[in-house]
Amino acid sequence: MARVMAVSFERHGVLYYLDAGEQDYAVGDAVLYPTQHGPEVALCVWPPQETETGVDFPLCAGPASQSDLERDAANRRRRAEARLVAERLVAEHDLPMKVLAVDYVDRSDDFDQQVVVYFSAPSRVDFRALLGDLARSLRARIDLRQVAARDAARLIGGIGGCGRELCCTTFLSEIEPVGQRLARIQVPAGNPLQITGVCGKLLCCLRYEHPLYLDFAKSAPRIGSQVQFDGEDAQVIGHRVPDGTVLLKLVSGETRRCCPAGLRRLEEPR
Repeated sequence: MARVMAVSFERHGVLYYLDAGEQDYAVGDAVLYPTQHGPEVALCVWPPQETETGVDFPLCAGPASQSDLERDAANRRRRAEARLVAERLVAEHDLPMKVLAVDYVDRSDDFDQQVVVYFSAPSRVDFRALLGDLARSLRARIDLRQVAARDAARLIGGIGGCGRELCCTTFLSEIEPVGQRLARIQVPAGNPLQITGVCGKLLCCLRYEHPLYLDFAKSAPRIGSQVQFDGEDAQVIGHRVPDGTVLLKLVSGETRRCCPAGLRRLEEPR
């Protein structure tokens, strides 16, 4: 048994899990999350709970002190200032780039500061002149990183078609590619906008229900097949996978009725 807690660096950001150890934390407490550059301030969004897991989570470095909070606030101001400078210089150089996010790494022990600028662009960009101006303006080492559409949506955030925060900005630790095969199975002849995310790519959540669609396809008659329902001929005109039913068009009166898939009263002709 381990006491696991969830923290986030932003108000509605990605959740990271920590081993709370023996310390008790409440929602909203500022704690220290161990990173490769040293402990960083994060907020507790899920208090410690005993959980059976075989995963070794990082150990929480303890509650954040006042000096940690002041350093975190200073770094946030530094990131905001660096973003304004980056956006201004991109406009001055007239580059087809969009600044998405800025990260600031302060290695005080090594007297080495680094600013990471994440941007999107329709193609490769020659930013050598921009790189020099950024380094001189911010007095730090600059790392310009071009990201793809899915990663751009993850950095910006937003609301999905379901009305909730984007999965990639809340709990998805890794963004896996979604193939057209998943879309064809779930929405064979639907509106492409129904299965397209804010990033312009196929919805990541198509992966969630994919096993359900596979199981349903094993027992349900195919769309267009002729069946018998309550002794009357009918044709399958649609599937309703979430509730496990099929949509039938009866011969008499062209009435559409919904019938559970896989029941004995639903038989395909031999």
